[in-house]
Amino acid sequence: MSPPGGIGEAGAEDAGAAGSPVTGAGPPPEPAAGPPPEPAAGPSREPAAGPVAGLQPGPAGAEPWLVVIDMQRIFGEPGSGWLAPRFGEVVEPIGRLAEALAPRVIFTRFVAPAVPSGAWRRYYDLWPFALQPPDAPLYQLDPRVAGLAGATGPTLDATTFSKWGPDLAARVSGGGPLVLAGVSTDCCVLSTALAAADAGEQVWVAGDACAGVDDASHAKALDIMRLYGPLVEVMSTAEVIASAAARTR
Repeated sequence: MSPPGGIGEAGAEDAGAAGSPVTGAGPPPEPAAGPPPEPAAGPSREPAAGPVAGLQPGPAGAEPWLVVIDMQRIFGEPGSGWLAPRFGEVVEPIGRLAEALAPRVIFTRFVAPAVPSGAWRRYYDLWPFALQPPDAPLYQLDPRVAGLAGATGPTLDATTFSKWGPDLAARVSGGGPLVLAGVSTDCCVLSTALAAADAGEQVWVAGDACAGVDDASHAKALDIMRLYGPLVEVMSTAEVIASAAARTR
């Protein structure tokens, strides 16, 4: 599993979700006269080819930053206790995002602290195999992403699930939306998205370029992030690329 298990996994970090708005009191309105309206067409299963409706193109030069979260061997290798099963499937869409948004690409790494403190002590009691230094092989970027745009530069390392903080904020200062991809959807991607949104960043999550601890947890995490719109927008890789291109026109 990925660092703190998926949503619904034992030991997982709880993710809060906003409740539904309360409807107003009073009797229901009278139905409008005339024939009933035509039913709305159902949503297409195909990713949108153009920018997402409702997203403002923004000023020229405010291009997005791509933050590729924790595409490391510890989450991609069979047999790892933190394996994200669909890790390999998101390498291709991440590659397309990196090519489209280069050079504004940052790769992050989750690493263990030298000495865990607070509740992290209990966490690493449960996952002792992960208590290794940052230069340990399991914490290196997976070879499948090592050649992608942005992966050859210095990584942004953090001992926390969220990668948003002063270091990342300084590197993307003055930029456009923060595009998130990587693993795991239900842990480090979710934590980063909400922390960045709280800081006032516009966040685009490329849902098909993320992988979770399992399919159910991945879907639940995307649903939770959708609740934070318009601060957080869940999009497809194709939508991200099209919306990013629209900002430079």
